[in-house]
Amino acid sequence: MSTEVESAETSPSAVRDAVHEVAGRAQQAARALATAPRQQKDEALNALADALVANAGQIVAANTEDLERGERTGLAPNLADRLRLDRPRIEAIAAAVRDIVRLPDPVGEVVRGSTLPNGLQLRQLRVPMGVIGMVYEARPNVTIDAASLALKSGNAAVLRGGSAAESTNTVLVGLIRQALESVGLPADAVATIDPWGREGVQHLMRARGLVDLLVPRGGAGLIKTVVENSTVPVIETGTGNCHVFVDSSADLAKALEVMLNAKLRRTSVCNAAETLLVHADLADTFLPSVLTALGEQNVRIHADPRALAAAEKAGVKAEAATEGDWFTEYLAAEIAVGVVDDLGQAIEHIRTYSSGHTEAILTSDLRAANRFTAEVDSAVVAVNASTAFTDGAEFGLGAEVGISTQKLHARGPMGLAELTSTKWVVTGEGHTRP
Repeated sequence: MSTEVESAETSPSAVRDAVHEVAGRAQQAARALATAPRQQKDEALNALADALVANAGQIVAANTEDLERGERTGLAPNLADRLRLDRPRIEAIAAAVRDIVRLPDPVGEVVRGSTLPNGLQLRQLRVPMGVIGMVYEARPNVTIDAASLALKSGNAAVLRGGSAAESTNTVLVGLIRQALESVGLPADAVATIDPWGREGVQHLMRARGLVDLLVPRGGAGLIKTVVENSTVPVIETGTGNCHVFVDSSADLAKALEVMLNAKLRRTSVCNAAETLLVHADLADTFLPSVLTALGEQNVRIHADPRALAAAEKAGVKAEAATEGDWFTEYLAAEIAVGVVDDLGQAIEHIRTYSSGHTEAILTSDLRAANRFTAEVDSAVVAVNASTAFTDGAEFGLGAEVGISTQKLHARGPMGLAELTSTKWVVTGEGHTRP
């Protein structure tokens, strides 16, 4: 298969055959990657990082094409922000690839082992999943993150990056495949099905036996479509309706700083705070100040009755929150704000409306912190820290393929270990079972 993917035919059977061919070649490549030594995989990653920096101009030019097309077609501002690449962002992506190089190779790691009383030796080892399908939208950084993590963990990757980033992803996938070939690894270890559009995704979701795992990353609609229609096993990366609760004992200066960082550091990402809950004891003191700070940053505020009263006191524009606001992942300069009577009410609110991504408590009370971390059932629970830290790189994972909100083997940022399965190796000396 050439570096540039050939134009797709339009008949359903032709699309199915083309996607299955890509997946079949990825399956063959995965067998080679599964036994590739760490040094060879790391050489490919270093070659990719170098290529990203060396070809930054070409990448930016392709990305500009995507951005201009998005502007003409009305691409949402939050998606445009995620789509945009410039030289600093490209250099940051390259640095993340080099971070993955420095991480241990998970393949072959002994998870646990023992020797039975009869002398039989057991070892549970990490092994690659095989072929990982990624379905995402307007996020060219995911193209590099997914390919890099898949490569390091011995997996092949079949990517569907969406039409919004088509020009950018064409360049990036080409660079990845060249880097693989430059160190003697099969280029088909990373491929794209973008030329076959949404119909191609339908066939990828049903390529059971060719694709071992599917990871959707994007908006609620995309994730719901994949989860409900795939026959391939799926790890769901959920939406980020993240909460920050300011307890009565919080250091208010720090709480204000953390809250603003959680909401405003980058509003278009899934770890941005979407709901602020404030203890009733702070409704007349802290709440007006934080609402003022949010208003100064032109944040649209959806407030419950007590928060509306605080906004009026502070002279800040706010509107009455609807039931739907508490469920909403805004991905924009908007936030829902509520006042709760106590910690228990805050926990109950989060249980009701959270998407299970990240929740934070700001408190000086150790008992409150412990209760919050014990009773809040989300992938990440933070104490006196911004929700913005829920990120593979920040967690020392190098990068991530997504934030899993499921409760299976992968939960939270999905790095190298989460892209592996295990197998048992049983060693005996002619043992037979009575």
